[in-house]
Amino acid sequence: MFDAAFTALQVVISPEHFGFLFLGVAVGLFIGILPGLGGMVGMALLMPLTYGMDPVSGVAMLIGLGSVITTSDTFPSVLMGIPGSSGSQATIMDGYPLAQKGEGARVLSAAFLCSMLGGLIGALVLSLILPFAVPIVLALGTPELLMLTFLGLGMVSVLSGKNPVLGLLSTALGLALGSFGTAPTSAIYRYNLGTDYLLDGFKLTSVAIGLFAIPEFVAILSRGGAITSEKRDLGEGWMQGIRDVVRHKYLVIRHALIGSMIGFIPGLGNAIIDWVNYGVVIRFAKDKSQFGKGDIRGVIAPESANNAKEGGALIPTVLFGIPGSGSMALLLAALIIMGVEPGPDLILTRADLVYVMVWSIAIANVLGASIAFLLSGPISKLAVVPFYKIMPFILILVTMGAFQATRHIGDLFTLLLFGIVGWVMRQTGIPRAPLLIGFVLSTLVERYLWQVTSRYQFEWLTRPGVIVIGVIIVIVVGFSLFGREHESD
Repeated sequence: MFDAAFTALQVVISPEHFGFLFLGVAVGLFIGILPGLGGMVGMALLMPLTYGMDPVSGVAMLIGLGSVITTSDTFPSVLMGIPGSSGSQATIMDGYPLAQKGEGARVLSAAFLCSMLGGLIGALVLSLILPFAVPIVLALGTPELLMLTFLGLGMVSVLSGKNPVLGLLSTALGLALGSFGTAPTSAIYRYNLGTDYLLDGFKLTSVAIGLFAIPEFVAILSRGGAITSEKRDLGEGWMQGIRDVVRHKYLVIRHALIGSMIGFIPGLGNAIIDWVNYGVVIRFAKDKSQFGKGDIRGVIAPESANNAKEGGALIPTVLFGIPGSGSMALLLAALIIMGVEPGPDLILTRADLVYVMVWSIAIANVLGASIAFLLSGPISKLAVVPFYKIMPFILILVTMGAFQATRHIGDLFTLLLFGIVGWVMRQTGIPRAPLLIGFVLSTLVERYLWQVTSRYQFEWLTRPGVIVIGVIIVIVVGFSLFGREHESD
């Protein structure tokens, strides 16, 4: 493992691959500045570039993007009181009041340093877990992998939104849409609707961009086009923010570890990580009087956890092929596009690529925080640029990205179709991440199910591992369904 880690570091810092990592970091910082966008949109924008790309470069680019969005989304949260993404909502509670008092620089410096340290701790957690993962992976058979896939689908379904029933329906729709085209276990064409374009099913790139990018663009433009008309001075206190982090160093470590653990659980993601950590820091604080009015601890806790989440989310994604979040589902899809099959065999056959992910997280967080520090002035001005001036350029990139899937006009129709579907789901509160994850995992579920039924018949249901995982699925889904109904009564 040590040799693989050292080799991966040499590869990542080589000019060719480092350039793609830097590109991902730059795009991630830009996406994070624009309120309403996030990791899903950023991944969807860059994913088309991975066609024909070397897996190391593609992985470095995408992970570089995902690792720093929760760094730059602090700008709109602190300076404008508008969440840059779902992962920066809790930062507003104390960051924005402090900025109103003229301490914006203090908040930003503390947030950037916490984000960097949190990302490094998340990468460390991932690297420490990998050596212990090999024996676990070797002990798993196809029946257990099938049940783990069901567990991931179930957790994503019931934890992605306020209504677990809608999450389950969204997942079921994704599985159904993934069945279009050629069956993975036979040469049978299904639901091609009389067109050659659908012989291979809907194209993942067009589906992902349509579901997540288009609805967010429409939502931002519908607010009036401009992101915000308010411009706030950063004030002083850059060194004070750094001193705050040093003084609360144990707070940083604690919440980074919490972020890593939450990231490991499929379906939770950014939307819950920041609020959980904000609640924890208040719960254990001796003096609670300033929370919500301008307490730097209310910034340090969620910002430390946000970036640490990436390391945890990669564990189920890489080891079991179960995306730990929506953005991890897009990374999973990109790996498949580049010819890499995520799952238990990846750690055994491509340990170097797994450690490329670890190093990419670490280096991207250092780069992202450094750039955010150095360019805080210009970036804070960019945050108030009207979105309608940026929209045409982004829309061209989105359209070209979708068209790169097969260069067939059907790619654009798919983009439009799922753009409408994504917008309707956004307006009605139906979670979109379960649909995408169901779509991505549909082929894997069908392949595993065919293998276990053809080899074991129904005996696979009596295996101890299958029973244990099945009980966990029933508890998780059942508690989410009936527990919430009881609360509403």
